[in-house]
Amino acid sequence: MTRFRLPLALLAVATMTTVALAQDALSRAIEGDYQSLEALYHHLHSNPELSFQEANTAKRLARELRAAGMDVTESVGGHGFVALFHNGPGPTLMIRSDLDALPVEERTGLPYASTARATEQTGQEVSVMHACGHDVHMTVLVGTARRLMEMRGQWSGTLMMIGQPAEERGAGAKAMLEDGLFTRFPRPDFNIAFHVSSNHPAGSFAFVPGWAMANVDSVDITIHGIGGHGSAPHTTKDPIVLAASIIMDLQTVVSREIDPQAPAVVTVGSIHAGTKHNIISERADLQVTVRSYDDETRAKLLAAIKRITIGNARAFGIPEDKLPDVVVKDEFTPSLYNDPALTARIEQVIADRMGRERILPGTPIMGGEDFARYGRQSPPIPSLMFRVGAIEQEMYDQLKAEGKTLPSLHTPYFAPDAKPTITAGVEAMTTAALEILGK
Repeated sequence: MTRFRLPLALLAVATMTTVALAQDALSRAIEGDYQSLEALYHHLHSNPELSFQEANTAKRLARELRAAGMDVTESVGGHGFVALFHNGPGPTLMIRSDLDALPVEERTGLPYASTARATEQTGQEVSVMHACGHDVHMTVLVGTARRLMEMRGQWSGTLMMIGQPAEERGAGAKAMLEDGLFTRFPRPDFNIAFHVSSNHPAGSFAFVPGWAMANVDSVDITIHGIGGHGSAPHTTKDPIVLAASIIMDLQTVVSREIDPQAPAVVTVGSIHAGTKHNIISERADLQVTVRSYDDETRAKLLAAIKRITIGNARAFGIPEDKLPDVVVKDEFTPSLYNDPALTARIEQVIADRMGRERILPGTPIMGGEDFARYGRQSPPIPSLMFRVGAIEQEMYDQLKAEGKTLPSLHTPYFAPDAKPTITAGVEAMTTAALEILGK
């Protein structure tokens, strides 16, 4: 039998042609599916649910993923779900989307704007809005599932898609892990996710290798004083004056106790005390947010806050049985570390497919994201969260030219440019998954 070998140049051309055709087919499929995805996005945007209240959201997403052909388990860690599809031998890839919305009253003016109301964990009735783009994340998860299930002849391994509750409270990932996410279900070889960006134009991408988002701690400080009449301060121990001293001393923690090359933030975001002009209160309450990247810096910050608070109280003459309570809240969000090798790999494949010009500079931020918990298992799992720009290009260009600030996440005015953001997200996520699972 005569065997023929293509010259290397012709083989390369043939391979590139095959890849180009596959890329065109993927782009056409995403475009053809967009009307359905847009309807889903509008529904999710109009019907947001708060953290740990995402029952209807989770049911809708589970239904969509079952329709795509995946096996879905609901009620994991609250309203979380796990969707699986085993497609032969190969690695296990976990793709995560968050589900929850924020207690924000929407002011975008969109025809599908949220008018939802709900009762917050404090018992307060609040407006609810997807002001952080989780509705985009969910829509892209469904779009990516549809594409990968249709293209399952092109990859091998296990696809694991999860819908995570309570990201905004930094508690959902922990709840899912404690409910057996990596014991009841396959332990991933890789974790990937994306987050919309309010700092980049729609359809662009940003990657940050290494530390990308911060440890986030919430600290509650209760200062106990000795109250009395405002005209006789000498008979009291004024907790407001003590609070002022503590607040000012906390400003020295970052500037004088932390290595200048180690990012750190200590912010007193709330102080509440007193009821009337002429009453010296018996109590003052502070709420503090603490940000860092590495765990050593985090430990130093938390220890310094407690030392300064207790030390000030003792110097102020507060009795030992009335020293302040310093409580580090358990809804801690660990810092996000993007595996450098995985980051470089996915950035390159997305650049190759979608154009290097769409890859914009990414920088670490001091915000928090509990997606980090999935990679911090023992042994660590290579993980990546990249950014997808969400701001309409004309608005982006105009505001940048005028030196004005773009509408931020968590504001009533955040409104992603839906189509280029969603289609770019689906194409990028599908491309990333095929890179990891592809034959």
